[in-house]
Amino acid sequence: MTTARDLVLVALGMPSDRSVEQGDLSLALAGAEAIDLLESGALSLDGDRMVPGPRAATGDRLLDQADASLVRREPYETVDNWLWHRGRDLAAAYVDDLERAGLVTHPRGHGFRQRFARDVPADTQARRSAEERRVSGEPVLAALLAAVGIGEDLSEARERLIGDAVTTVLAAVGDAVTQLEAVRLRRDIENAAFDNVWRG
Repeated sequence: MTTARDLVLVALGMPSDRSVEQGDLSLALAGAEAIDLLESGALSLDGDRMVPGPRAATGDRLLDQADASLVRREPYETVDNWLWHRGRDLAAAYVDDLERAGLVTHPRGHGFRQRFARDVPADTQARRSAEERRVSGEPVLAALLAAVGIGEDLSEARERLIGDAVTTVLAAVGDAVTQLEAVRLRRDIENAAFDNVWRG
């Protein structure tokens, strides 16, 4: 299992009152893919530029797609730009992929309750392994979870990391999630102001 798949399984396994925003999760998943590509040697960083290595099949369909989406000409793409373009709807893609593999289920129900039921991880070895990785405090997964609001503070999680490239990716994920939250807040304020005009 990849870091991204572990991240999805842990996030979906959280109680409903600790659910993760889909946009935040998508950005973190793009970061997780970048870290897995770094660790496999398919990617290196030059500052914040993503320099692809030789293409090699990873055995994971979505991670292979991530590798194929890397810009292979100079000037290479920045980590920040890549998170935004690769992260678009990535959480939904992972949930669909995991559902096809039988690792995620959609609870059965009736009517209204069925329509709005959340996808949940099936009781599989993959889910147990992801949960063990979370409980053990593995630094990369802990930092990604912190970035989406699960677990410890992001700065504390990053302190335990080894490697400048991984730290650079995680810092970019944290910044992107913060930017997305600012966009959400601005939109909420604008919507509230619009509602007040109509009520007035």
